[in-house]
Amino acid sequence: MARLRPIIAVTGKASRWAPGWWAAWLAIALAGGRAVRATPRHPMPAPIDGLLIGGGDDIATDLYGASAAYDNTADRARDAFELAAIEKALADNKPVLGICRGAQLINVAAGGTLYSDISKLRRATSNRVNILSCKPVAIKRRSRLAAIFSARRLRVNSLHHQAVLALGEGIAATARDADGFVQAIEARRPDFVVGVQWHPEYLCYQGAQRRLFRALVAACRLRRDGG
Repeated sequence: MARLRPIIAVTGKASRWAPGWWAAWLAIALAGGRAVRATPRHPMPAPIDGLLIGGGDDIATDLYGASAAYDNTADRARDAFELAAIEKALADNKPVLGICRGAQLINVAAGGTLYSDISKLRRATSNRVNILSCKPVAIKRRSRLAAIFSARRLRVNSLHHQAVLALGEGIAATARDADGFVQAIEARRPDFVVGVQWHPEYLCYQGAQRRLFRALVAACRLRRDGG
C-alpha cells in the first residue's frame, strides 16, 4: 500500500481549456503523486491524500472585505467549492498547497484579506505578466519553504495582480518580493499547508521548483501511511 502514489485533488476552472490543470498534473506525476481534477463540474474524489488549490480567476472581493466594488464577474461556484475543500482538508489534517489564487484563498479561509489590485502599488517590480522566472523573492529563514528549497533566494514567475494583505489567523508570510508583497505563506501548524504566489507548475522543468511538488507528495505519503 505504501508504494501506491498519493492521490492529490487539484482544483481549478471547470472549463475544457485548463492549462494549469495539465501543468499541475505533470508536476505531481514527476514528483511521484497522482493528480485528480476537482472543480464544481468535476466532483471531489474520495478519498484523497492531499489538496492543491490552483490559480486562475480573482476571488470575489466581498469574501475578504475589500473596498473594491462588488464583483459581479467572480466565479462564486468555484470560490465556494474551493473554500469548502480547504476547510475539509484542514479539518482532516491533509497537506494543502495553494498556487497564486490558491495561496490567496488559503489566507482568506483563515480570515485574512487581499489587495484587490496591486498594479498601482508596485515600484520595484513589474506589472508585466511573465510565465518565466523573472522576479527574485526572499524566503524567510527557518521556514518550511526555506527547508524545501534549501535557499533564501529564488527567482519566480509573475502572473498576478492581487496579493495577500492582512494575514489570516495562524498564517505566516514566508517569502516577499522587492516591493514587500507576500510571495509565500504557510500555516503555523505542523501539517503541510503552504501557499505560493507564483506558478511553480509552469516552471517544473526547473529542479528547484520540482522540490515543492516533491515536498507536497512526500507530506501526503507520510500523512496517508501514518507517519
